[in-house]
Amino acid sequence: MKIVQLQAENVKRLRAVSIEPDGNIVEITGRNGQGKSSVLDAIWWALSGTTHIQAVPIRKGENEARIRLDLGEIKVVRTFKKREDETFATTLVVESEEGARYPSPQKMLDALLGALSFDPLAFTRMDGKAQMEALKRFVPGVDFAAIEKANKEDFDRRTAWNRDARTLRSQAAGIEIPADAPAERVDDAALVAEMERAGEQNALIERRRANREAAAAEVKRLDIEAERIRAEIAALNDRLRDAEGSADQKRGQLANAETLPKQIDTAALRERIADAGRVNALVARREERARIEARAAEAEATSAALTKAMDERTAAKREAIAKADLPVPGIEFGDDEILLDGVPFDQASSAEQLRTSVAIAMAANPKLRVIRVQDGSLLDEEAMRILAEMAQASDYQVWIEVVQSGRSAAIVIEDGAVRGTMLVAAAE
Repeated sequence: MKIVQLQAENVKRLRAVSIEPDGNIVEITGRNGQGKSSVLDAIWWALSGTTHIQAVPIRKGENEARIRLDLGEIKVVRTFKKREDETFATTLVVESEEGARYPSPQKMLDALLGALSFDPLAFTRMDGKAQMEALKRFVPGVDFAAIEKANKEDFDRRTAWNRDARTLRSQAAGIEIPADAPAERVDDAALVAEMERAGEQNALIERRRANREAAAAEVKRLDIEAERIRAEIAALNDRLRDAEGSADQKRGQLANAETLPKQIDTAALRERIADAGRVNALVARREERARIEARAAEAEATSAALTKAMDERTAAKREAIAKADLPVPGIEFGDDEILLDGVPFDQASSAEQLRTSVAIAMAANPKLRVIRVQDGSLLDEEAMRILAEMAQASDYQVWIEVVQSGRSAAIVIEDGAVRGTMLVAAAE
């Protein structure tokens, strides 16, 4: 499907034009400011929707504008009306060849349009990343934006995990442990309990010793008392003997009493408890370092898993790109730019760049076989020949804007209207 006729009234600099293109190259020429760009914009605005229309689409001094495109199978009419606030309203009508109107005209055009805005010369001037973006449309089933977003998020997360891992490894390295440090803790609680039991036993021995000393003192007192009684009252010999017998009995009991045990040496226990504290402190440092190293290993494992996920997404993307039917043999995706036969695109010859860009433009417009070139004056004779050959071979219609042209069929725009072809202009 190509443009059979273009009619435009009061669009930008145009007053009224009617163009019925003949051939594959439709060359629009004329001095600057006469309306050449307005012709190409009119085609784009008729088809592409309101988001691409400039703020002032209506010719200065006019209140209405109209574009009519005859594409053979369909006819497109877009009108503009100026509002009081200097903005504009636009309406769109799309009719079939039989005159039936489409209920959703812009939706129908969007399905038809493809990438009419694609300008081969603009593509050659894009940076590598922008060119890659333009080529992504030829790789179906790959959501490049989602992959890049997920990889960016995982990259940021991996950076954080790696930072944590480095911090933890540094903390672990800062915990110094002697090579001969024990690996197992000492049960210092049992030692403390043993120390408490020893103290209790020693206290009991001390109490028993005190009791014995008190009993001996009592015996001595009784001996003195008995001696006094014997001296004073002879009559009480029997009682004195009883008292002496009682005292002797007590002395015998004390003499026969069991030997008190020796007190437990708690100093040795204290030393063992102190040693246990030192051992357990070393073990605690070893355990703390092990915990930190375990956390570092976990962070490193998480980082590795994120790396794997990013690599898998990238590999899947590359596989899809490798399988894609790209429009030009030898073209491929690099890391940040496209390659042509393994060489960065911007290092290819001008002819190779032009052929590649035109082929991409044609592939991007499989239904509406129309391409626009807005800076055609930049093309030399060789480039124009290549463009004409490719348009002829693939049956595409190329609308191209140039300031000057030596071609007789070039359409001359002057003061917003069609003056005629270069052949007519030359005759005048």
